[in-house]
Amino acid sequence: MSDATILLIEDDPMIAEPLLFGLESEGFRVLHAADGIEGLQLARTAAPDLILLDVMLPGMDGFQVLRHLRQDSQTPILMLTAREQEMDRVMGLESGADDYIVKPFSFRELLARVRANLRRVKMSHAPAPPPQITIGPISLDVAAHLVRRRGQPVDLTEKEFALLEALMSRAGQAVHRHQLLDLVWGEDWIGNPRTLDVHIRWLREKLEDDPSNPKLIHTVRGYGYRFVAPDEHL
Repeated sequence: MSDATILLIEDDPMIAEPLLFGLESEGFRVLHAADGIEGLQLARTAAPDLILLDVMLPGMDGFQVLRHLRQDSQTPILMLTAREQEMDRVMGLESGADDYIVKPFSFRELLARVRANLRRVKMSHAPAPPPQITIGPISLDVAAHLVRRRGQPVDLTEKEFALLEALMSRAGQAVHRHQLLDLVWGEDWIGNPRTLDVHIRWLREKLEDDPSNPKLIHTVRGYGYRFVAPDEHL
């Protein structure tokens, strides 16, 4: 996700400069506009992956910029504002903002929201999984919500099935831990991320010939997990 381009529309240099430095340090390409008119023009010409939009801007305020952008763009937009009134938040969201963060905010909180919105867009563009996937000894029927191992049904919990579907529909690809947590537990889920590893272990115990030496679900160290590709030797 670090190759994404972010447009920051913010007139206060005390806020803009640290954000520019922090986001670039995280690997993002960051563009900056100091007023609403310039920001609107840059949003249309540069086609950023996400926009951070301040509400109080010279020339054209953030709500006006938002309404103009939503006429022809579905780029994720996070509103930044010092206002705390509920009506302002409602106005922003009803006008098409994807998220809303009130100043002062921590950079880590902003970064988490940026990444969550970029993941959401990426997942929304992912192709739908085929109705049935068979790889090696494992067959997953999405419509029937059924998994078979060498023709015999395997009893999986709802989360185990969703996790297996997420991996098998991306067979051969390394899937990041954050993406698996979003896909299976939801983006708003708050819990111990190690629960993913526990569910992987349970899947291996039900699907692998030797769970301690898995051939189907591989660990990608420091990243996530990968289900073996159909053309790999099993």
